[in-house]
Amino acid sequence: MSFLDDFLVRAALAGLGVALATAPLGCFVVWRRMAYFGDATAHAAILGVALALTFEVSIFAGALSVALLMALVSAGLSGRTHASDTLLGVLAHTALAAGLVAASFLSGVRIDLMGYLFGDILAVSRADLGVIWAGAALVALLIGWRWSALLTSTLNPDLAYAAGINPERERRVLMVALAIVVAVALKVVGALLIVSMLIIPAAAARPLSNGPERMAILAALAGSIAALGGLWGAWTFDTPTGPTIVCTAAVLFALATLGERVAALTTRRG
Repeated sequence: MSFLDDFLVRAALAGLGVALATAPLGCFVVWRRMAYFGDATAHAAILGVALALTFEVSIFAGALSVALLMALVSAGLSGRTHASDTLLGVLAHTALAAGLVAASFLSGVRIDLMGYLFGDILAVSRADLGVIWAGAALVALLIGWRWSALLTSTLNPDLAYAAGINPERERRVLMVALAIVVAVALKVVGALLIVSMLIIPAAAARPLSNGPERMAILAALAGSIAALGGLWGAWTFDTPTGPTIVCTAAVLFALATLGERVAALTTRRG
């Protein structure tokens, strides 16, 4: 009997895979203030699921394709006719609504909308686990390969141009990585909670970090603790797993913020 036969083991490994995929990317989402952009991409994944089931192709491929298309469309239109946050809000909710409407037209196909909206980590199969870890490895390699260029273009676009770096190209790299993360995390935390796992662990790591590399490492640690702690909490208290994972991440953020405040007060009194 393989240890992967245990659904809790598969769930734990899936949570760790998603945490490692979202950690470095989440740092850039926080630094670039791309939360709305992440929402639009994640919500589009539901439309991708509906289209994948309609044309009988891989759900991962459908979610990835539509998420990537949404990322490219929102980046191309942003700031041209409407403010960025307005446009992204329109695209995000339109994509989610269109996905839900498309799913309602599927006949003879059983679709667990709650699972895709809020995740169903306990139902992760071996195949899902392989996809999650392959996606996490791809995102890690992509971010690692472009780390210096991404960081420079994020902190100072003018300096990036002077160094021969194209900030727009680096933004496209982030779009591709974000689309992969959305497709990978869909099974674990669902379309409505994916951005939470991008933002909250990175935000929790920020007060404890004195550099970008340290923040990425601490974000990965916070995300891993949230995934495992949330899984344990859901199993113990019989609560929805995806939301419990996000709540655990929120507790870590609150503790990190409180610790920063206490440290600041102690320094002033000293």
